[in-house]
Amino acid sequence: MTSSDKPWGGRFTEPTKPTVETFTASIPFDWRLYRHDIAGSIAHCRALAEAKLISPAERDQIIQGLKAIESEIAAGRFPFSMQYEDIHMNVEHGLAERIGPVAGKLHTGRSRNDQVALDLRLYVREELDAIGDLLRGVQQALAHSASRHLDVILPGYTHLQRAQPVLLAHHLLAYYEMFQRDAERLRDARNRANRMPLGSGALAGTNYPINRELIAEYLDFPIVTKNSLDAVSDRDFVIESLSAFALIMMHLSRLAEELVLWSSAEFGFIELPDGFCTGSSMMPQKKNPDVPELIRGKTGRVYGSLVALLTTTKALPLAYNKDLQEDKEPLFDAVETVKACLAITAEMLPGLRVKIDTMAAAAADSLLLATEIADDLVTKGLPFREAHAVVGKLVRFCLESGRPLSGLSSEEYRRFSPLIDADLASRLTPEAAIARKTQIGGTAGEAVRQRLREITKGAGK
Repeated sequence: MTSSDKPWGGRFTEPTKPTVETFTASIPFDWRLYRHDIAGSIAHCRALAEAKLISPAERDQIIQGLKAIESEIAAGRFPFSMQYEDIHMNVEHGLAERIGPVAGKLHTGRSRNDQVALDLRLYVREELDAIGDLLRGVQQALAHSASRHLDVILPGYTHLQRAQPVLLAHHLLAYYEMFQRDAERLRDARNRANRMPLGSGALAGTNYPINRELIAEYLDFPIVTKNSLDAVSDRDFVIESLSAFALIMMHLSRLAEELVLWSSAEFGFIELPDGFCTGSSMMPQKKNPDVPELIRGKTGRVYGSLVALLTTTKALPLAYNKDLQEDKEPLFDAVETVKACLAITAEMLPGLRVKIDTMAAAAADSLLLATEIADDLVTKGLPFREAHAVVGKLVRFCLESGRPLSGLSSEEYRRFSPLIDADLASRLTPEAAIARKTQIGGTAGEAVRQRLREITKGAGK
């Protein structure tokens, strides 16, 4: 390829070095933007015709050629070339081979700078929708599992120490709420990505009477960008999407960690389905929770994509800089990673086998009911801090004497406070403790059932 074969060749006297072409080419990864690139080119072509910059016949010829290229790429028959650097130039070269010089009119009034900004917004918008659908699949799996285990009790934890008894359904729905916030973030990110940048040119706008709002209408954008310098250099919408993806992965990783812990012999709360585990090449007895572990591990990979792009953009002067070519690989990798992790999680959750008796035995530890005694004393007029101190001494006595908190006589209880009544022991059960938490967001059965009803009716937002 000579210097004149390049779109900027008139300025140069020497051809681009082959090593430079390889170093600067993005076609090995940005080819996946082909549908978005062609959709943007078709919309731009139609706008050129509306502005009478090309004839209707030229418009139809260009659009027909672009659709043929799209079909070839989809079928795996299009000959991508490193010489043409990126998806934009590969498509433009392919179009020229098919329809001749009229293909050169397509680039009127646009730059690769606003072209790639458009492609990325189209891609991000589409993938945010796809990830939102997968996220709903995980939420549905959690809600379904919660509805199947409405009466199962387990210890709730703080600091990984047993704290108070809760319903398993309540615990599962905590993750539903995390993913609900993620869904809201995806919608917010989509709103800011959904702005049409084409018509910004390289940085200053265009000299041609191209109707940007018409292009936005063709591509289903509600608004156009308001500043050409910002439009071609803005990658906030990518960073914001990566941030939302990182939070999704953080929530998936927390869930994965609990699945790993709960499936261990030390907890024994669940058994993962065999199809989502592997064994050991040396130890025949092993059943390893590989899927949750990999989700946990892939979280760092998505975090890395976010940090990479933040670092790339942190000191870029306006407007476009070649550094921004580094936005795509982290984005593409994060998208595929998040989608894979959400899909496998939704597939795995229905197969979990809950060991109800093991959970119940762990929740039967009467020390988990210490707060119930303190609250009971408060209802009888004792300030909470004094009640806390009274029960703390009671707990220490039980630990030193090796007796359960619910196994003392009335006289022994009253030794710590005369406000402790005779039938306290009969009320010290996990079921009774849970049933008291009836307020919105509490772990009482009716509160959990109400939340499930809201989710079922589509009001779980």
